[in-house]
Amino acid sequence: MEQFTVTGMSCAACQARVEKAVSKVEGVKSCSVSLLTNSMGVEGSASPAEIIAAVENAGYGAALKGAGNAGSGAGGSAGAGTADGGAAAYQARLREEEDALRDRETPVLKRRLVTSLGFLALLMYFSMGHMMFGFPIPKFFHGNPVAMGLLQLLLAGIVMVINQKFFVSGFRSLLHGAPNMDTLIALGSSAAFVYSTVMLFAMTGAQAAGDGAAAAGYMKEFYFESAAMILSLITVGKMLEARSKGKTTSALRSLMELAPKTACVLRDGQELTLPVEQVRKDDIFLVRPGETVPVDGEVLEGESAVNEAALTGESLPVDKMPGDLVSSATLNQSGVLKCRATRVGEDTTLAQIIRMVSDAAATKAPVAKLADRISGVFVPAVILIALATTLVWLLLGQSVGFALARGICVLVVSCPCALGLATPVAIMVGSGVGAGNGILFKTAEALQETGNIQIAALDKTGTITRGEPRVTDLVPAPGRSSEELIRAAAALEQNSEHPLSRAVMLYAEEQKVPAADVTEFQAVPGRGLTARLGGRLLRGGNNKFIGENARIPAELLKKAGELASEGKTPLWFSEEDALLGVIAVADTIREDSPEAVRALRNLGIHVVMLTGDNQRTAEAIGRQAGVSEVISGVLPDGKEAVIRALQEKGTVAMVGDGINDAPALTRANIGIAIGAGTDVAIDAADVVLMKNSLRDAAAAIRLSRATYRNIVQNLFWALFYNTLLIPAAAGLYVRFGITMNPMLGAAAMSLSSFCVVSNALRLNLLKIHDGSGDRPGRHPVVPGESGKLLEPVDPAGNGDSEKEDTMKKTMQIEGMMCMHCEARVKKVLEALPGVESAEVSHEKGTAVVTMSSEVADSVLKETVEAQDYKVLGIAE
Repeated sequence: MEQFTVTGMSCAACQARVEKAVSKVEGVKSCSVSLLTNSMGVEGSASPAEIIAAVENAGYGAALKGAGNAGSGAGGSAGAGTADGGAAAYQARLREEEDALRDRETPVLKRRLVTSLGFLALLMYFSMGHMMFGFPIPKFFHGNPVAMGLLQLLLAGIVMVINQKFFVSGFRSLLHGAPNMDTLIALGSSAAFVYSTVMLFAMTGAQAAGDGAAAAGYMKEFYFESAAMILSLITVGKMLEARSKGKTTSALRSLMELAPKTACVLRDGQELTLPVEQVRKDDIFLVRPGETVPVDGEVLEGESAVNEAALTGESLPVDKMPGDLVSSATLNQSGVLKCRATRVGEDTTLAQIIRMVSDAAATKAPVAKLADRISGVFVPAVILIALATTLVWLLLGQSVGFALARGICVLVVSCPCALGLATPVAIMVGSGVGAGNGILFKTAEALQETGNIQIAALDKTGTITRGEPRVTDLVPAPGRSSEELIRAAAALEQNSEHPLSRAVMLYAEEQKVPAADVTEFQAVPGRGLTARLGGRLLRGGNNKFIGENARIPAELLKKAGELASEGKTPLWFSEEDALLGVIAVADTIREDSPEAVRALRNLGIHVVMLTGDNQRTAEAIGRQAGVSEVISGVLPDGKEAVIRALQEKGTVAMVGDGINDAPALTRANIGIAIGAGTDVAIDAADVVLMKNSLRDAAAAIRLSRATYRNIVQNLFWALFYNTLLIPAAAGLYVRFGITMNPMLGAAAMSLSSFCVVSNALRLNLLKIHDGSGDRPGRHPVVPGESGKLLEPVDPAGNGDSEKEDTMKKTMQIEGMMCMHCEARVKKVLEALPGVESAEVSHEKGTAVVTMSSEVADSVLKETVEAQDYKVLGIAE
């Protein structure tokens, strides 16, 4: 996406005009203009020159972001070689974007307002103060109404010159056939000024004719103070709006300000302090305590605690040691770190975060289309309503002054700005809140649609679980100790690269058990390992391999079976012909996974776990995590097909972290990538969770729903405001004694945009990790039959209701000899109408059948016996 800076826009009508003009350029696929950040994102093959020309032809200015400084930035680093030219260009562009987001409007508007109010106060003193309250004036003006009129014309003219921007922008837009909010203001103020000037000339004619009474009567027809007051009040509103807009972009500016400016780099044995844009990939750099990490890198030497709150929002520092990765803009708190640069310039983590937040602000949420359609016709419609209002009152016999006041009031009370700001300010604040908490939405659409999730498909490995096996249980054989078991296991496993071996070694390190040297190490494929320790033969592997030489007690076999049913892998160990015991290893679930799953279900979301594990292991982990449904035996390339099937039941979010999750992340309605995952997964996702915590998935949904509510509130109040006040301004409520003068209309208009922006700023107070107010989504989903349903989902999300319409029957079956037999019986039973699931065990000789509707015993019996097994009995 190419991003441009657009100048000259003042309201939603301008925004719509620019979008329409650019969208007509050949090669442009999509165009999104942000009134909030004065930016435009364009996708397509059209050249920047063509796009800029289209914007200029529409009456506005445009420039490619970074075009002005990139060249000089790159040139400035030419001495360092071309490798860092891209980094220099990125830094230049970053400075330009940061500079563009600075609030320059407020100081200018403040000066305009102060000056305007000074002259307006004089004008109000001579017009309303003297006329209504008898304030004293110089004797020169006594009995000289023409002089009073000329003074008012002069003071009003000065205020109009001070606020000439409204007239330049408004009439230029009108000439281009695209009137905007400034057009309404300019027309309203000009109409009041011109009418008053005409009345002044009429006054001079009456005075020249010697009719002093008639000349004095024209004083009541002056609207000079209205012409000036309209501009001053609108400037008040513009200043308040600018200040509020400045606050909405503060999150993005803060991120940009985090970018380090210098780095301490080692070159030719010397420490050099260089601008960060001159740091090249693979450079060695130092980070001392209290310094920020300049670029992404890998720790080569040193240990320290690094505060990553700037990127993840997590306040607790993270310990770093050789081999660990560090990210740009994080703060080194203790020891000195020597690192190798792995990502520089726009490839750093910070740069990617800034780009995501910036892109989200430059794109549009689907709900914004309504406001765009309204804004496109709003200003022309208001002008027609104002003209019609004036003509109707004249035809009804009202005075020109009364009719003109009603028309002017319609012009100034209308507020297309409120409509134009309703969506982008909420999106910007919502994106900023997310970024501050380590949750990145790539587009405004992702921010809106995340709250509509009905089904959350969670990858097991690395998402629900840690992604690396850990030792969970030690079961020594009778007469043996845990220390003997782990010492032998460590000695045997130290030479193996298998993930289960690494789990054993990690546990031994934690227990401070040294691994003794062994000889004659050998790996027996599919069975286990052997080696000699002090001349004695050690074995490790499955129970069949160990049972060939050592006797395995029945109670230990039973215990191993229980561990296996919990999703753990039993590793058996022996020394010569004596059994040492069992070590259970499993990919353990993260501490916060059950809480995260519970939070998702409390939000009314059906949580599905996807895994390639066998059904028994998958169910054990699924129960620990508390998911609603488990789909096991899913091959890496099969996740995308599962997502497609789930989408038939509702809106699906896929949460994953691996390369094999990328197709599923892309296929899902919303792809959510765990931040510590692969770049491929992050690139394919719509939302990135930087903290590597599943709890943030629920937080992202809360933030999305709160942002959508805020947008709807903003749109409602913007539309309600215009629906209520335009008729009042037109004089439709005169019969009830309700009228509105142009000055009150201008004041009301000024406050409307300010209120919309202030409402959006309330999102900064949102506690996205607080689930106390969670409610199910708008479209609760009914659990499907795509996998193993662990427990029915409570519509309230509590997950502990019982399904009343299910029944179970236990079949005693003879003849099943192995797991293949189990699979055959299970398959034929689950194919029967009314059968939800069948739990088959060849060891117990049983099949527990769960049914959603009554299935006759005879049907169950015939189905199984057709497979050459014998049914001994069926019990409920």
